[in-house]
Amino acid sequence: MNSITLAQPMENYSVVIFMLIVMIGLSAVADKIKLPYPVLLIMGGIGVGFIPSMPKIELNPEIIFLIFLPPLLYDAAFNISFKTFKTNISTIGTLAVTLVFLTATGIAVFARYVIPGMTWPLAFVLGAILSATDAVAAMSITKGLGLSHNTNTILEGESLVNDASALVAYRLAVAAVTGTAFVLWKATLQFAILMAGGMLVGFVMGKILSWIIARIHQNSMGTISFMLLMPFVTYLLAEDLHVSGVIAVVILGLSIARFSQNIFPEDLKKQSKSIWDIIIFMLNGLIFILIGLQFPFVLKHIQSNLIWPYIGYAFGITVIALLLRMARVFLQKFNLQQAFNKGRHKVTQEALLDFKNSLIIGWSGMRGIVSLAIAIGLPVTLADGSPFPQRNAIIFISVVVVLFTLIGQGLSLPWLVKKLKQD
Repeated sequence: MNSITLAQPMENYSVVIFMLIVMIGLSAVADKIKLPYPVLLIMGGIGVGFIPSMPKIELNPEIIFLIFLPPLLYDAAFNISFKTFKTNISTIGTLAVTLVFLTATGIAVFARYVIPGMTWPLAFVLGAILSATDAVAAMSITKGLGLSHNTNTILEGESLVNDASALVAYRLAVAAVTGTAFVLWKATLQFAILMAGGMLVGFVMGKILSWIIARIHQNSMGTISFMLLMPFVTYLLAEDLHVSGVIAVVILGLSIARFSQNIFPEDLKKQSKSIWDIIIFMLNGLIFILIGLQFPFVLKHIQSNLIWPYIGYAFGITVIALLLRMARVFLQKFNLQQAFNKGRHKVTQEALLDFKNSLIIGWSGMRGIVSLAIAIGLPVTLADGSPFPQRNAIIFISVVVVLFTLIGQGLSLPWLVKKLKQD
C-alpha cells in the first residue's frame, strides 16, 4: 500500500488537493444542513479512509504538535477575553488540572479491571491519553450556539491549559511502562517546572513581539507576518527548553491580545482577522478530516473478534469520562456558591455557575487531535527492544473514544443548548 507521511514532503499532491476539496465541500454542506461541520468532516474522513486506492495517511505526532497546535492555540488565546478568563480562573484551573488527573485515574481503574491484559501502567497510559478535552473540538462545535460569554471563556480556557496537564500525565505513565520508577514529588516538581517555565517563555516572547510590533505596526504585512511566525518560534523554544510549549503559546496569545487593543489600527485588525480566519478554517478542517481518516487504518491492526469488545470498552470509557466531568463541574458550582455566600472576595457574582451553564460545560468535554496524536505517538518498542504491550489496542480504543465524543456530543450539544434556552 502506498503511504503518505505528514512528516515528509508530499509526493502525491493530488491526495492533498483531494482532501482540501472534500474539506471545503463538506464544510459548505454542513452549513446548509445546520450540522456541526467537525462531525460531518469526521464522517467524511472515515468514508474517504475506506476508499481502497486511498494511500495511508500517517500522522507524525511531532508535526501535529508543531504545525497545528501553535496557530490554533495562539488564535484562541488571542481572541479570549483576559478579564473573563481571570474572573473564571478557579473553574478553568479546576477543569484543566484537577479534572485531567481525576479523569486519567477513573479511566485507568476501568481499563485495569475491565480490559483484558491491561496492567496498571498501561491503564494509566490510556487514561492520560483521553484525560484532556480538545481546544479545537470545543471551539469548533460550540461556535455559533449562542453560549454565554462566561461559558465560552471557561470552555476555551480549559482546553487551552489542560493539554499541558495531560502531556505530563502521559509522559509519567509511559515512563512507568518502560520501567522508570514513579516518584510523586519528582512528578509534582516536573509538572510545576513545565507550567512555570512555559508561562515564563510565553511572557518573554510576548514582550519581544510587543516591542517589535510597537515599532513596525504601520507596516501591516510585516506586523501580520511576525504574528504568524511567533507562535511557532515560541512553541519550539519552549520545547527545546523542556518546558510546556502549549502554555507558552497560550500566554503569548493572551499577552499580545491585551497589547494589540491599544496599538493596532482598525484596518490592521480587520486585515489580520481575515488572514487568521482562513488559516484557522483550513487547519481545523484538515484536523477533523485526519481524525476520521485514522479509523479505517487503525481498524486493520485489530483482530476481527476483538473489534466489538474494544468498541464496547471505548463506549464505557466515554461514559465514565462524561460522568466524572459532570460530577466535577457541579461540585465546582457548589463550591463557588459556598465561597460566595461566605463573602470570599476572590469569588465574584460573575464567576458563579448556574445549572444550565454547568450542564453545557459538563456536556462539552470532547476529545480530539491531541488525544489522537499522543496515542499514535506511543513508542513502538520498549528499551529492551520488545514490543510496547497493548499498543494497537490502546490506539484503537483512543480513536474510537475520540469519535464517540466528537460525533455523539457534537451532534447532541446543539440540541441540548436549544432545549435549555427554551426552558
